[in-house]
Amino acid sequence: MASSRKRANAKTIAVGLSGGVDSVVLLHQLRQRHPVAAVHVHHGLSRNADAWAEFCRALCRRWRVPLTVRRVSVRRAGKGLEAAARDARYDVFRKSPFSVIALAHNLDDQAETVLMNLLRGAGGRGASGMAERSRFGSKILLRPLLGTSREEIVAYAREHDLEWIEDESNADEALTRNFIRRTIGPLLEKKFPRWKESLGRAARHFSKQEIGKEDLLRQYLRSRGLKAPSEAKLVEMLKQLASGAPRIKLRHDGATLRTYRGKLFLDPELASQFSPQEWSGEPRLLLPALGGERLQPDRRRPRRTLKNLFQEAGVPPWQRENLPLLFSGDDLVWVPGLGIDARFQTPADAQGMVPEWRASPR
Repeated sequence: MASSRKRANAKTIAVGLSGGVDSVVLLHQLRQRHPVAAVHVHHGLSRNADAWAEFCRALCRRWRVPLTVRRVSVRRAGKGLEAAARDARYDVFRKSPFSVIALAHNLDDQAETVLMNLLRGAGGRGASGMAERSRFGSKILLRPLLGTSREEIVAYAREHDLEWIEDESNADEALTRNFIRRTIGPLLEKKFPRWKESLGRAARHFSKQEIGKEDLLRQYLRSRGLKAPSEAKLVEMLKQLASGAPRIKLRHDGATLRTYRGKLFLDPELASQFSPQEWSGEPRLLLPALGGERLQPDRRRPRRTLKNLFQEAGVPPWQRENLPLLFSGDDLVWVPGLGIDARFQTPADAQGMVPEWRASPR
């Protein structure tokens, strides 16, 4: 019985049904083409919440759609009411037995979301808005109406004599989204009549760029023998790497990713720090790390500190700490990435030896 239910749930699209016009229209459209179920989240934030749940029950009975009603406790925990309620809803969807969840976000929602994110200083990820299709843990999240305006949705509902409920909180301009929808949006529309379509199109462009970055990072990690991160971790890694902070350290699968001067570096985790090693002329010698000192790799320039030379060569600070130094007695002879000191360089017509250092693999 459990296995047959699981197979059915895998084929069924679960629609997030609030009772508002968007979700009613989405359920009406999908039930004509797919096996569907509905999930209603009872937040308990409005005195009408019980009536909304009953409306959804009556609608689903009439349309013969299985309905699940889940009561939640909205915990703000330092978040705004909108964000806390959204987290509670998504937690219900995450725990539902259905593998595909459809939400009724529309073009207006997308434009408002992008505008809010940009006003908060978001980067490419925030400017991407909401995706039409995305991974949601082990589930797939769909937003089939993301390219459809609210005006078109209402027109469809009236054409098909659909009923819906109105959430009185939509009139509360203390909520950021409502302020944009009711005050900023109408002002923009006077000057930019298609501002919603424009922001929706911009979101798609940004989304393609973000997907490209994700694919590059996956390929980069795979090429170095590292496991692919989860979707959530991948997004967080990209967010941190794009922040531009000078001391980013992201640990993944036994290695560390960092950025330096706009470049991405990947270092294996090193278990030990430098300790002096004696070299007796062997062709290969395992060396773990680094010290200080000065070097003169170019006869035409003065002897300088390793710090200055490393900065000039673009060697990241964390790599400097783990490089070996080759000495002859107390004299520094060679440093990886910088070269051989002028005192130990052979004449052009003489034979010599150039050391090579390779970091051990993971």
